[in-house]
Amino acid sequence: MYEITKALEIIRNARHLIAFCGAGISVESGIPPFRGKGGLWNRYDASCLDLDTYLRHPERSWLLIKEIFYDFFGQAKPNPAHYALAELEKNGILKTIITQNIDNLHQEAGSRSIVEFHGNSHTFICTACSTKYYLNELKLKNTPPECPACKGLLKPDFIFFGEMIPAQARERAFSEAELADAMLVIGTTGEVMPASMIPYIARQQGAKIIEINPGYSAYQNSVSHIHICQPAGVALPLITKGLFGE
Repeated sequence: MYEITKALEIIRNARHLIAFCGAGISVESGIPPFRGKGGLWNRYDASCLDLDTYLRHPERSWLLIKEIFYDFFGQAKPNPAHYALAELEKNGILKTIITQNIDNLHQEAGSRSIVEFHGNSHTFICTACSTKYYLNELKLKNTPPECPACKGLLKPDFIFFGEMIPAQARERAFSEAELADAMLVIGTTGEVMPASMIPYIARQQGAKIIEINPGYSAYQNSVSHIHICQPAGVALPLITKGLFGE
């Protein structure tokens, strides 16, 4: 395929390749996107992730949060796309993944250099004393989780509506975009601000943009140099095979 061949040429010549990932890469693991056809907000009330609502009425929000992010998402496993990115990193080709996803699947696949732009569902933070906990340290129930230290309300450590992107994640993501001379844009429609600006920043700095997305995105006509119209779980293993001959 012409697009794969061109992508391989860009990747082989890149000094600082990064990846920018959206919900599409996790759809192949059984996690639906939040928006659009089949999106979670077509089935669930999005107000459960409103910060003020969670703080005021945690018992109401928590049941939905637990159902979506822990009972449902908790069954998901990394797919071939996640493993392909981990292989690219292991071989020194991919420098960083900037992910909008909170599902921890990149880590489970073996990736280590990750900017979690929207946080991670596998960690919690106390809204009273700011102590952080890993998911495996807690036993989740149908009642809102309590801090073992101070009995305050625990909150999943990902971005709720009404919260700002953590400064450290934002600064590192934008810095990586400025450093990149090549970027993989994987499974994102480019509609969620401010994350959606990251490929634009990379393009403005001269990076070659390789987009992998079987559907439409805001990047295809203005940002991407190459558009591979395939699922990430198909395209990325083809790329690793082309690079490593496996």
